[in-house]
Amino acid sequence: MLRPERMIGSPKCNALDGQIVWSPTKSLWFSAHFLIAVISQPWQFGWDAALVSCMLTVITLCCGHSVGMHRLLIHRSFRCPLWLEYGLVTAGTLVGMGGPRRMTSFHEFRDWSQRQTKCHPFFIHKSGVLLDALWNLHCECRLIHPPTFCPEPAITESRYYRWLDRYWMATQLPLAMLLLLCGGWEWCVAGTSVRIVTSLVGHWGVGYLAHNYGPMTWVVEGASVQGHNVPGLGLLTMGEAWHNNHHAFPESARLGLAWYQPDPGWWFVCVLKRLGLAWEVQLPEHHPPRCELQPAAMNAVTITPRSVTIRPTATTSADHSQSDPVAARTPACAGRRDTLGA
Repeated sequence: MLRPERMIGSPKCNALDGQIVWSPTKSLWFSAHFLIAVISQPWQFGWDAALVSCMLTVITLCCGHSVGMHRLLIHRSFRCPLWLEYGLVTAGTLVGMGGPRRMTSFHEFRDWSQRQTKCHPFFIHKSGVLLDALWNLHCECRLIHPPTFCPEPAITESRYYRWLDRYWMATQLPLAMLLLLCGGWEWCVAGTSVRIVTSLVGHWGVGYLAHNYGPMTWVVEGASVQGHNVPGLGLLTMGEAWHNNHHAFPESARLGLAWYQPDPGWWFVCVLKRLGLAWEVQLPEHHPPRCELQPAAMNAVTITPRSVTIRPTATTSADHSQSDPVAARTPACAGRRDTLGA
C-alpha cells in the first residue's frame, strides 16, 4: 500500500529559486502562546500541572502527530477504522501546527524539495541553528515555480477534515476549557500554551538535528538532503529521530528498525494491530526496490521478514550490492523515485 503521488511537477518546477517570507499565521500563533507561557511563569506551577502538560504532550505527539498525522494520514503506512483515523488526526491537530490538509501540504512540499538535486536553503537546515529556528517558527518558503499539491479525495472530500483545517486553532478551546475547570489557570496554561510551544520548538529541533547530525545507514542518491539517525532521542521523539531509516523506507510504519532504536510510535501501532484496529501495516520489506537507495559506506543492512538488522562493516557501497539482498536488487530497478520521509 503506497501513498498516492500528491505533488505534480512540470518542466518549469524548481526547488531552488524562491524567497523566505514572514508567515503571519505561523508567527503570531507561536508568539502568542510563547508570551502566554512566559508571562504565566510555568516554572512556578505545581507538579500536577507539569504532569498534565507532559502527559498531553506525549499523547498528542505520539498518538496524534507521529502515528495519526505522519505515519497514517501522510504516508499511509497502515489502515484503520475511519473513526480511529479521525481521532488520531484530531490529536495530531492538537499539537498546534495545523489541520490535515495544511500538514500534508507542508510535508509533501518539503519532501519534494529535498529529493531534488538542488533545493532552497530553507529545506536543507544548514543555515545555522538560530536562523533555521527563525525561518521554521516564523517564516515560510515560496518557490517561484513550485509543483502543484493535489491531495487525494480522502482528504479533500472529507467534511470533517475540511472543518478541522478551517478551525484547527479553535480545536484547542474545548481542551483548554476542560483543563481550566479541572485544574484552574495553571493546568490550562501548562496543557495548552506550554505544550504547544514545547511541541513546535521540539518539532523544529528534531528536524534540524536529523538533517545534520548522526549516523547514516542509507544514502538516497540524487537527493539534495539526507536524513540522519539521532541516537539517544528515539524515546523523546516518539521514534521520529530515526530519520535516516525514514528517508530510506518512507512508507514503513516502523521507524526504529534495530533493537537498540526505540520507537514508541511503532509500539502504539503494534497495540492497535493486536486489538484488530490496524491492518496492512507496512514494513521495510514491503517496499519495492529503489535505484537511488544505496547503503552508506560504513554500514550494511539486511532486510528480513520480521525485522531489519544493522551490522557494521568496512566495505564500500559496491561491495554491499553483493552481500546485501536489498542493495543487490536496486541496480535492476527502473529509475523509480519514491518520496522521502520527514
